[in-house]
Amino acid sequence: MSTCIDKTITIREVWSHNLHSEFHLIRSIIDTHPFISMDTEFPGVVYRHSPPAGKSHTHHPPEQNYKLLKSNVDVLNIIQLGLTLSDASGNLPHDTTGQRFIWQFNFKDFDVARDPHAPESIELLRRQEIDFERNLVEGVDSGEFGELMMSSGLVCSDSVSWVTFHSAYDFGYLLKILTRRQLPDGLPEFLGILRLFFGESVYDVKHLMKFCRTGLYGGLDRVASLLEVNRVAGKCHQAGSDSLLTWHAFQKMREVYFVDVGLEMYAGVLYGLEAY
Repeated sequence: MSTCIDKTITIREVWSHNLHSEFHLIRSIIDTHPFISMDTEFPGVVYRHSPPAGKSHTHHPPEQNYKLLKSNVDVLNIIQLGLTLSDASGNLPHDTTGQRFIWQFNFKDFDVARDPHAPESIELLRRQEIDFERNLVEGVDSGEFGELMMSSGLVCSDSVSWVTFHSAYDFGYLLKILTRRQLPDGLPEFLGILRLFFGESVYDVKHLMKFCRTGLYGGLDRVASLLEVNRVAGKCHQAGSDSLLTWHAFQKMREVYFVDVGLEMYAGVLYGLEAY
């Protein structure tokens, strides 16, 4: 995958000082741009599955995957959230000059000097120019964010659709913020709360890959490369940029693999938590 920066797209950086005005903008366009692509950045994982002796990788059932997700999300804090809003034709919102835009929310909740994290994940995010020190001083408080999100039209609405990539952890962090409590103990309860807040129209591109005729595999960058989709704004491992790349990969998959098949049958399933 190559990076072909489109200068007509702006990533709107959101901090504590402009949080309210950016949510006001979101509320003003959510009715015309109800397709929401989302990505988060978080400090890696501190708990992992223990592979059986002699095996480097094994498949785990959804219940075990959720137990591990809950263990990590309960003790870790979100760093960034990226949102890309689009209309039914795939168009991004734009200002009076024609400049299109997406959002990147920078949170203050994570303190790299105090909070648990995976060191390799933090180093990766530092290389991608995430400024943890600035986040602490100027970042968004997740409690305030959650209150504004509840009244934004983004959640608790049957009119919106969510597009994501391998997003069980992403939704875990958002549900932690929205409910202001630890995640539920069981997977069925988690999926019930997920539907309550985000509705039935949730699409995980990683899950959709299973139903493509030719082999799509790997992470977001590899899948985008296989689909011949370019990154057109920002950098990888920054949430705003990844949310836009996820949306473009979803659009391309829909055009290539799902022309004659309704995507609705694949909605509501998160990769790794495929509880039927």
